[in-house]
Amino acid sequence: MLIRPTTGADLDRVTAVTVPEPVGWIDADRYRDELGQGMYRPQWTWVAEDDDGRLLARALWWGRADSAHPVALDCLHVAPEAGDRARVATRLLTAGLQAFAAAGAPKPPLYNLTLPVGWRDDPLAVDAVAWRRTAARAAGLGHEVERLRLEWASGDALPGGDGRLTFAPAADEEFLGTFRRIAVGSLDDETRRNVAARGAEAAARAELEFYLDCPGEREWWRLAYGPDGRLVGMAIPSATPYARNVGFLGVLPEFRGRGYVDDLLAEVTRSHVEAGAERITATTDTGNAPMAAAFARAGYRTTEIRMIWSAPVVEEEERTP
Repeated sequence: MLIRPTTGADLDRVTAVTVPEPVGWIDADRYRDELGQGMYRPQWTWVAEDDDGRLLARALWWGRADSAHPVALDCLHVAPEAGDRARVATRLLTAGLQAFAAAGAPKPPLYNLTLPVGWRDDPLAVDAVAWRRTAARAAGLGHEVERLRLEWASGDALPGGDGRLTFAPAADEEFLGTFRRIAVGSLDDETRRNVAARGAEAAARAELEFYLDCPGEREWWRLAYGPDGRLVGMAIPSATPYARNVGFLGVLPEFRGRGYVDDLLAEVTRSHVEAGAERITATTDTGNAPMAAAFARAGYRTTEIRMIWSAPVVEEEERTP
């Protein structure tokens, strides 16, 4: 079996692949469109072929148009006739990840598998997850988290905050300090992993830089203050390459449990709608039950599930001599 990155000559073969399983996948039109924008690239697209040159598997890694390295694996497919699908997928993922590391990628790109709501009730979906999970873990992506993808659409009722909070712009350093304070006791998996890997200060700075680099505008960001003028939290309306997005919102530990998350989410939603957004997307971990409940109260619908596999972090204390 030959495993390799593609070249321009492989385009028709790569785009001819279809994925009949009940999982999200990248079709020919989207691949060609985003290939033209630099979000898919031949060197980020890997295939496995048999000895006769027949295509057995493909892996499509994605990045932003200005990314130096891929950010995520968007689509992994192994044909049933390949035999042990997990074994073939493991070899394909391992080869790609090793090549990206050799090219200077600071960390392995995560694997993002999109699934329908209620996928555990579908045996075909359960099987589709099983061999991909085995391959992801064997290739070194041993950390798993399940996320909800949520959406608010034009015509839905606007969530109503109760007016307890006031919102104001602030300097980057003020947001940095707020990121750091919100991380304490956070239920968000990515936040907890970043703090474990980098420490609170570096994790907060990474969050700040990430949202500064997102397609959303910096002028949208707001700090939130309570009736007594004390800082309660922050709301960062943002955007993806595809839609307006909730971005980040959080409540300081000392103010949690008072329902302020509803006010923050209402503010983000309102700001996007006033700017003309007809669709607003968001994500949260299934393990972050309070945030998931806040989205439900605000009228956001769960449209799909994402299983995400990534490399385990090396905790800060393990790296300190």
